[in-house]
Amino acid sequence: MPGILYIVPTPVGNLDDMTLRAIQTLKDADLILAEDTRTSGILLRHFGITGKLQSHHKFNEHQTVEIIKQRILGGLNVALISDAGTPGISDPGFLLARTCAEEGIEVQTLPGATACIPAIVSSGLPCDRFCFEGFLPVKKGRQTLLGELASETRTMVFYESPYRLVKTLEQFIEHFGPDRRCSVAREISKIHEEHRRGSLSEVAAWFREHEPKGEIVIVVEGAPKKKK
Repeated sequence: MPGILYIVPTPVGNLDDMTLRAIQTLKDADLILAEDTRTSGILLRHFGITGKLQSHHKFNEHQTVEIIKQRILGGLNVALISDAGTPGISDPGFLLARTCAEEGIEVQTLPGATACIPAIVSSGLPCDRFCFEGFLPVKKGRQTLLGELASETRTMVFYESPYRLVKTLEQFIEHFGPDRRCSVAREISKIHEEHRRGSLSEVAAWFREHEPKGEIVIVVEGAPKKKK
Protein backbone atom coordinates (compact mmCIF):
# COMPACT_ATOMS: atom_id res chain seq x y z
CA MET A 1 0.00 0.00 0.00
CA PRO A 2 1.46 3.44 -0.92
CA GLY A 3 2.54 5.85 1.75
CA ILE A 4 1.53 9.50 2.11
CA LEU A 5 3.35 12.73 1.35
CA TYR A 6 2.90 15.19 4.21
CA ILE A 7 3.76 18.84 3.57
CA VAL A 8 4.53 20.32 6.97
CA PRO A 9 4.87 24.06 7.73
CA THR A 10 7.58 25.09 10.18
CA PRO A 11 7.83 28.32 12.22
CA VAL A 12 8.97 31.50 10.48
CA GLY A 13 10.23 32.79 13.82
CA ASN A 14 8.96 31.71 17.22
CA LEU A 15 9.32 27.93 17.69
CA ASP A 16 6.08 27.93 19.69
CA ASP A 17 4.26 28.47 16.38
CA MET A 18 4.89 24.80 15.58
CA THR A 19 1.58 22.93 15.83
CA LEU A 20 1.10 19.76 17.87
CA ARG A 21 -0.03 17.96 14.72
CA ALA A 22 3.10 19.03 12.84
CA ILE A 23 5.35 17.70 15.62
CA GLN A 24 3.53 14.36 15.72
CA THR A 25 3.58 14.04 11.92
CA LEU A 26 7.35 14.53 11.84
CA LYS A 27 7.83 12.02 14.65
CA ASP A 28 5.73 9.42 12.82
CA ALA A 29 7.22 9.96 9.34
CA ASP A 30 9.58 7.36 7.93
CA LEU A 31 11.59 10.05 6.13
CA ILE A 32 11.83 13.85 6.50
CA LEU A 33 12.92 15.93 3.51
CA ALA A 34 14.51 19.25 4.46
CA GLU A 35 15.61 22.29 2.44
CA ASP A 36 18.69 22.64 4.67
CA THR A 37 19.43 19.73 7.00
CA ARG A 38 21.52 21.95 9.30
CA THR A 39 18.72 24.46 9.83
CA SER A 40 16.03 21.80 10.14
CA GLY A 41 18.23 19.70 12.40
CA ILE A 42 18.08 22.44 15.04
CA LEU A 43 14.28 22.52 14.85
CA LEU A 44 13.91 18.75 14.99
CA ARG A 45 16.26 18.36 17.95
CA HIS A 46 14.26 21.03 19.80
CA PHE A 47 11.21 18.78 19.57
CA GLY A 48 13.12 15.55 20.24
CA ILE A 49 13.01 14.26 16.65
CA THR A 50 16.21 12.55 15.47
CA GLY A 51 17.39 10.63 12.41
CA LYS A 52 15.50 10.08 9.11
CA LEU A 53 16.53 13.49 7.67
CA GLN A 54 17.41 13.90 3.98
CA SER A 55 18.30 16.95 1.89
CA HIS A 56 15.70 18.11 -0.66
CA HIS A 57 16.16 21.59 -2.17
CA LYS A 58 15.84 23.47 -5.46
CA PHE A 59 19.27 22.33 -6.63
CA ASN A 60 18.63 18.59 -6.32
CA GLU A 61 14.84 18.15 -6.44
CA HIS A 62 14.77 17.32 -10.16
CA GLN A 63 17.24 14.50 -9.54
CA THR A 64 15.60 13.10 -6.40
CA VAL A 65 11.86 13.53 -7.01
CA GLU A 66 11.43 10.20 -8.86
CA ILE A 67 13.39 8.30 -6.22
CA ILE A 68 11.25 9.81 -3.45
CA LYS A 69 8.07 9.02 -5.39
CA GLN A 70 9.09 5.37 -5.67
CA ARG A 71 9.83 5.20 -1.95
CA ILE A 72 6.37 6.54 -1.15
CA LEU A 73 4.81 4.07 -3.59
CA GLY A 74 6.75 1.41 -1.71
CA GLY A 75 4.94 2.31 1.51
CA LEU A 76 7.05 5.01 3.18
CA ASN A 77 5.33 8.02 4.74
CA VAL A 78 7.39 11.08 3.82
CA ALA A 79 7.24 14.57 5.38
CA LEU A 80 8.51 17.63 3.51
CA ILE A 81 9.65 20.74 5.36
CA SER A 82 11.47 23.92 4.36
CA ASP A 83 13.73 26.24 6.38
CA ALA A 84 10.71 28.27 7.50
CA GLY A 85 7.05 28.52 6.56
CA THR A 86 5.04 26.32 4.22
CA PRO A 87 6.91 24.33 1.54
CA GLY A 88 5.90 25.33 -1.98
CA ILE A 89 5.32 28.99 -1.05
CA SER A 90 8.53 30.54 -2.47
CA ASP A 91 10.28 27.37 -1.25
CA PRO A 92 10.88 23.91 -2.77
CA GLY A 93 7.85 21.64 -2.69
CA PHE A 94 5.74 22.23 -5.80
CA LEU A 95 7.56 19.69 -7.98
CA LEU A 96 7.28 16.86 -5.45
CA ALA A 97 3.64 17.65 -4.64
CA ARG A 98 2.71 17.69 -8.34
CA THR A 99 4.62 14.48 -9.09
CA CYS A 100 2.93 12.62 -6.23
CA ALA A 101 -0.53 13.99 -7.05
CA GLU A 102 -0.19 12.94 -10.69
CA GLU A 103 0.83 9.46 -9.52
CA GLY A 104 -2.28 9.20 -7.34
CA ILE A 105 -0.31 9.41 -4.10
CA GLU A 106 -2.17 11.05 -1.23
CA VAL A 107 -0.77 14.51 -0.49
CA GLN A 108 -1.71 16.06 2.86
CA THR A 109 -0.70 19.65 3.58
CA LEU A 110 -0.91 20.66 7.23
CA PRO A 111 -2.09 24.20 8.04
CA GLY A 112 0.52 26.31 9.73
CA ALA A 113 3.03 29.11 9.61
CA THR A 114 3.64 31.33 6.59
CA ALA A 115 4.91 34.90 6.48
CA CYS A 116 2.55 36.39 3.90
CA ILE A 117 -0.73 36.06 5.84
CA PRO A 118 0.37 37.81 9.07
CA ALA A 119 1.98 40.54 6.92
CA ILE A 120 -1.15 41.35 4.92
CA VAL A 121 -3.55 41.10 7.88
CA SER A 122 -1.33 43.42 9.96
CA SER A 123 -0.82 45.89 7.11
CA GLY A 124 -4.19 47.61 7.45
CA LEU A 125 -4.67 47.24 3.70
CA PRO A 126 -7.63 45.35 2.19
CA CYS A 127 -7.10 41.60 2.54
CA ASP A 128 -10.43 40.27 1.29
CA ARG A 129 -8.79 39.93 -2.15
CA PHE A 130 -5.04 39.93 -2.75
CA CYS A 131 -2.39 38.53 -5.07
CA PHE A 132 0.79 36.86 -3.84
CA GLU A 133 3.80 37.57 -6.06
CA GLY A 134 6.55 36.10 -3.88
CA PHE A 135 10.05 37.10 -4.96
CA LEU A 136 10.20 39.28 -8.07
CA PRO A 137 12.61 38.25 -10.83
CA VAL A 138 16.01 39.69 -10.02
CA LYS A 139 16.77 40.74 -13.59
CA LYS A 140 15.01 39.26 -16.62
CA GLY A 141 11.31 40.09 -16.75
CA ARG A 142 11.32 42.28 -13.64
CA GLN A 143 10.43 45.58 -15.33
CA THR A 144 7.80 43.93 -17.52
CA LEU A 145 6.12 42.35 -14.50
CA LEU A 146 6.13 45.60 -12.54
CA GLY A 147 4.53 47.35 -15.49
CA GLU A 148 1.76 44.74 -15.54
CA LEU A 149 1.22 45.00 -11.78
CA ALA A 150 0.81 48.79 -11.95
CA SER A 151 -2.86 48.26 -12.89
CA GLU A 152 -3.50 45.41 -10.42
CA THR A 153 -6.42 46.44 -8.19
CA ARG A 154 -5.93 43.79 -5.53
CA THR A 155 -3.54 44.23 -2.61
CA MET A 156 -0.14 42.79 -3.61
CA VAL A 157 2.23 40.78 -1.41
CA PHE A 158 5.95 40.41 -2.13
CA TYR A 159 8.90 38.71 -0.46
CA GLU A 160 12.21 40.55 -0.61
CA SER A 161 15.78 40.41 0.63
CA PRO A 162 16.80 43.21 3.04
CA TYR A 163 19.69 43.97 0.69
CA ARG A 164 17.31 44.78 -2.19
CA LEU A 165 14.47 46.33 -0.20
CA VAL A 166 15.23 50.01 -0.87
CA LYS A 167 15.84 49.40 -4.57
CA THR A 168 12.57 47.49 -4.84
CA LEU A 169 10.61 50.23 -3.06
CA GLU A 170 12.12 52.79 -5.43
CA GLN A 171 11.03 50.68 -8.40
CA PHE A 172 7.53 50.44 -6.90
CA ILE A 173 7.47 54.25 -6.68
CA GLU A 174 8.47 54.44 -10.34
CA HIS A 175 5.73 52.04 -11.51
CA PHE A 176 2.97 52.47 -8.89
CA GLY A 177 3.46 56.11 -7.86
CA PRO A 178 4.90 57.59 -4.64
CA ASP A 179 1.54 57.89 -2.85
CA ARG A 180 0.49 54.24 -3.06
CA ARG A 181 0.08 52.90 0.49
CA CYS A 182 2.26 50.05 1.66
CA SER A 183 3.48 48.14 4.67
CA VAL A 184 6.87 46.51 5.16
CA ALA A 185 6.84 43.67 7.69
CA ARG A 186 10.19 42.60 9.06
CA GLU A 187 11.14 39.58 11.19
CA ILE A 188 7.56 38.27 11.57
CA SER A 189 7.07 36.18 14.73
CA LYS A 190 10.57 37.03 15.99
CA ILE A 191 11.75 39.21 18.88
CA HIS A 192 12.41 42.26 16.70
CA GLU A 193 9.23 42.09 14.60
CA GLU A 194 8.47 45.42 12.95
CA HIS A 195 5.75 46.81 10.67
CA ARG A 196 6.51 50.07 8.86
CA ARG A 197 3.42 51.57 7.23
CA GLY A 198 2.83 54.63 5.04
CA SER A 199 3.11 55.72 1.43
CA LEU A 200 5.76 54.12 -0.75
CA SER A 201 7.79 57.32 -0.64
CA GLU A 202 7.57 57.55 3.17
CA VAL A 203 8.53 53.93 3.76
CA ALA A 204 11.38 54.08 1.22
CA ALA A 205 12.72 57.21 2.94
CA TRP A 206 12.65 55.43 6.31
CA PHE A 207 14.65 52.45 5.10
CA ARG A 208 17.19 54.67 3.34
CA GLU A 209 18.01 55.99 6.81
CA HIS A 210 17.53 52.73 8.73
CA GLU A 211 19.28 49.68 7.28
CA PRO A 212 16.78 46.81 7.07
CA LYS A 213 17.68 43.40 8.46
CA GLY A 214 15.99 40.01 8.54
CA GLU A 215 13.15 38.50 6.53
CA ILE A 216 11.03 41.04 4.63
CA VAL A 217 7.42 41.01 3.37
CA ILE A 218 6.14 44.00 1.39
CA VAL A 219 2.40 44.63 1.11
CA VAL A 220 1.30 47.22 -1.46
CA GLU A 221 -2.13 48.75 -2.02
CA GLY A 222 -3.79 47.88 -5.29
CA ALA A 223 -4.49 50.42 -8.03
CA PRO A 224 -7.75 52.40 -7.78
CA LYS A 225 -10.59 50.71 -9.62
CA LYS A 226 -11.63 52.56 -12.73
CA LYS A 227 -15.12 54.06 -12.53
CA LYS A 228 -17.57 52.71 -15.08
